[in-house]
Amino acid sequence: MIQKTPPLRARGEKVTRRDRGGRSAAPLLAFAVLVAAVLAAAWRYEISSTKIEAGAPPVKLMVANGATADGVARQLEELGLVRHPLVFGLLARQRGVSSRLKAGEYALSGPLSVQGILDALVRGDVVRRDLTVPEGRNIDEVAALVVAEGLDVSGFLAVARDPLAVRDLDPAATSLEGYLFPDTYDVPQSPEAPRALALRMLERFREVIEPQLPRIQERGLTVRQVVTLASIVELETARSFERRRIARVFLNRLEKGMPLQTDPSVIFALKLQGRWDGNIRKRDLDIDSPYNTYKRRGLPPGPLGSPGREAILAVIEPAETKELYFVSRNDGSHEFSETLAAHNRAVNRYQRRRTSS
Repeated sequence: MIQKTPPLRARGEKVTRRDRGGRSAAPLLAFAVLVAAVLAAAWRYEISSTKIEAGAPPVKLMVANGATADGVARQLEELGLVRHPLVFGLLARQRGVSSRLKAGEYALSGPLSVQGILDALVRGDVVRRDLTVPEGRNIDEVAALVVAEGLDVSGFLAVARDPLAVRDLDPAATSLEGYLFPDTYDVPQSPEAPRALALRMLERFREVIEPQLPRIQERGLTVRQVVTLASIVELETARSFERRRIARVFLNRLEKGMPLQTDPSVIFALKLQGRWDGNIRKRDLDIDSPYNTYKRRGLPPGPLGSPGREAILAVIEPAETKELYFVSRNDGSHEFSETLAAHNRAVNRYQRRRTSS
């Protein structure tokens, strides 16, 4: 049998895969490229397409302290914001931000994509609310306001009960009582917020008190004495025009060695003992406490709460009077007297009116 000799290839001619196996790799390569292109397009669409439309109700997302990107991804899947949790997790890892997601409460508003959601969590765009702390509140009462915001109060109390941050102004401080300035604060809904709030309140107090330090020294007072008396003035009247006058009454009594005999000090003592029920009774005036100014002469051991700026200034610049007494007129204002006889007449007049009404 005569065998046919295959034709000789020209020099340099390459042997193709079709020559070797009878099949070309070009279609497989084209298919792989097509699949990669489709996946890339799908990936770009998934991370950049709008998941929350403009005008849609905000989507609430709570990111726990220490939450991982994969954990947040599962939350987003449950909320219908990603098709699969791998999308968000891979995106976070691709951008190197897996460990930089900020904990807190989010209200995600559109238009927002998966990329936008990730950016918001990295920035920490948590919900922010105004927290108003009224004048005269003590640490426990401010802590209750923090709890009412749904925040963990432990961070706040850890700062508020540590006197170290105010020892330069008050070496005798045992806590930040009196030094957490009452104001309206912008509070982010995040785990770090309560601690930051206490520090910001102390910072505001410094902003108010430090310009007054020369005047306080001129009067021979300490910051602790000023804030303690101002806390009493704050709780004695809500009428701003009376504060300087009330401050002078107490300063006059201190100069004469008279007991202050102020109800807010007794109320504070009752609160410390867990006995305050909203009413002060005659027997409460005998409570055994260093804060009972009916039984103890001089100022109480420390502030009863945090006074506002006006009460602080009232103590630094009190009215010029010789008055030693005041009694409520039952309308928020007070009747002031220089003598005990005049005071007793005022007490009888306003007490009779209250009893008969």
